[in-house]
Amino acid sequence: MQEKTYIPFTEQMKRDYTILIPTMLPRHFRLIASILHTYGDNVEVLDNCGPEVAEQGLGYVHNDACYPAVLVIGQFLQAVKQPGRDPRKLALMLFQTGGGCRASNYVSLLRKALKRAGFDYIPVIGFSLGNLEKHPGFSLSPRQLLSLLNAVIYGDLLMTLVNQTKPYETEEGAAEALAESWTERLGRELGQKGHNRWKLVKENCRAVIADFAAIEREPRDTVKVGVVGEIFVKYSPLGNNDLERFLVGEGAEVVVPGLLDFCLYSLSDRLVDFRLYGRGRLSHYGYAWAYRELCRRKREIIGLMRQEGSFEPPTPFEEVFRLNEGYIGHGAKMGEGWLLTAEMLELVRSGVTNIVCTQPFGCLPNHICGKGMMRPIKERNPGVNIVAIDYDPGATRVNQENRLKLMLAQARENAKK
Repeated sequence: MQEKTYIPFTEQMKRDYTILIPTMLPRHFRLIASILHTYGDNVEVLDNCGPEVAEQGLGYVHNDACYPAVLVIGQFLQAVKQPGRDPRKLALMLFQTGGGCRASNYVSLLRKALKRAGFDYIPVIGFSLGNLEKHPGFSLSPRQLLSLLNAVIYGDLLMTLVNQTKPYETEEGAAEALAESWTERLGRELGQKGHNRWKLVKENCRAVIADFAAIEREPRDTVKVGVVGEIFVKYSPLGNNDLERFLVGEGAEVVVPGLLDFCLYSLSDRLVDFRLYGRGRLSHYGYAWAYRELCRRKREIIGLMRQEGSFEPPTPFEEVFRLNEGYIGHGAKMGEGWLLTAEMLELVRSGVTNIVCTQPFGCLPNHICGKGMMRPIKERNPGVNIVAIDYDPGATRVNQENRLKLMLAQARENAKK
C-alpha cells in the first residue's frame, strides 16, 4: 500500500478544527463559508493584508514562484502565527481545478512552506472536483455542490450590480451597504433545505436587482474600465493592490467578468479534451449536462436583468466561447487560457474599450493569452485601449497607479474624440 504523502483531514478533525481559506473574492467566499458552516465545517475566510503578507510568503517561497502563491502562502502563515490561535487545531484549504500551473502546484508549495516554518502537522485540503486527494472529514454531496454554485451566481450578480451602481450613487456607500445586507441574508439561507430550488434562487435574484435599481443615482462623467487577467490578481484586492477601489476613486466604472464564467471555462475544457483527443469518454455526458445547465442558469439571470432594464447584463457564455474564433484556439487552456482573450473581446463587444490586463510577473500563460493577444485585438478593433499591469513583490504601487492613470487619461481623450 502506497504511503500517503499528505496529512488527511479526518472526521475527528471536523469536530473541533477551524478551516482557514484565503481571500480572493471576499463576497463570494463569505457566501461559500456560510454554506460550509451550515454543513458543520468551521470555516474562516482570512482578511489579513498589507505588505507583511508578501514578506511572510517570501520567507518561505522562492521569489521566482508565482506572485499569487507568495501571497496566499504568506496570508496562511501570518494567520497560523497569529497570537491566540492554536496551530494544532487548524486546517488550511486551497481551491484547485486540477489543471496545470497554479491549479495544482500551490498545495505542494504550501506544504513545503509549512514544513520549513515548523507547522508540517497542519492538514492542507485541496478543494477540487477532480478528487486529487482524499479527506474523510471534508466531502460534498451533490446538494452541497449545488449550494456552492448558487453562491457563485449570487456573488457574481452582487459584484456586477455594485460595480454598475457605485460610481453613480447619490448617497456614498449605499451600494456596498445593500450588497452587505444581501450577502448576510443569502449566506443564512444557502445550505438550508429547500433554498437551492432554482425557482427560489431566481426570485432572490429578481429581488436583489430591484433593490439595487431603487438606489438613487445621478449621471456622472465616468469611463468604463474592464479588468481581466490571472484569476487571483484579477479578483483579489490583496493581489491587485485594491485595483477596483483605485479605479472607482479615479472616476471609472469597473467591469469585471464573473467567476461563473471561469467555472464554465473549466467545464468546457473537459468537452474540448473529448472533442480534440477523445479523453474522458465516460464522464463526457455528465460534464456536457452540467455545462448546459449552468449556461441556462446564466442566461436566465441575464434575462432578469434585461427585464428590469436598469443594468447592463453580462454576455451568455456560449457567445463568449465563440468570440475568440480567429484569435486563439480552445486547446489553449493553461491558466486562464483562451478565456482571457475571450473576456477582452467580450468587453470590447459590449462597448468597454478600456481594459486592464492584470498578470503576475513572469506568468507565461497570461503573457501569451493576455499580453500576447493585445496586438491582434487592437489591430482588429481600432480604438481599444489596453494596458498590462504586472504584479509581483518588486512592483511598486506607485508605478502601477501611474500606468493606470495614463490609461485613464487616454480613455478620456478617446471619449472626447
